Amino acid sequence: MANNGLIQMEVSKIRIDERRGEQVVVLKERGGNRLLPIIIGISEVTAIKMKISGIQPPRPLTHDLLNDTILQLGATLKRIIITRLEFNTFFAKLILETKEGQLREVDSRPSDSIAVALRAEAPIFVSEEILNQVASSYGL
Repeated sequence: MANNGLIQMEVSKIRIDERRGEQVVVLKERGGNRLLPIIIGISEVTAIKMKISGIQPPRPLTHDLLNDTILQLGATLKRIIITRLEFNTFFAKLILETKEGQLREVDSRPSDSIAVALRAEAPIFVSEEILNQVASSYGL
């Protein structure tokens, strides 16, 4: 599903590599086969897993707090975009719409963006260029 060079993705799985001590969230192209693995921290893994599993913490976690703050300010999270990959580090943006209808971009780590997007039920996008870049580096 393309939109101005953007491909819509969804969370496919979370993998933990115990030998390397890494947690990986794998995004899958919606309606396609391409995958985007992103190494993330343990707290983001926990936040993503809790939301996917439907577990409601007794008090808001950081990602719940951010989502609630956005809503209380009258804004909405329209989408997140994983915008670039530099030196094996992904960069992302939250795309917010204010109550006045203005779009605002907020820099974010992809892991945090994904955790907030799941709470806001906002779509996740990645640029076609990044998918091609990752595919070539994995020899896909």
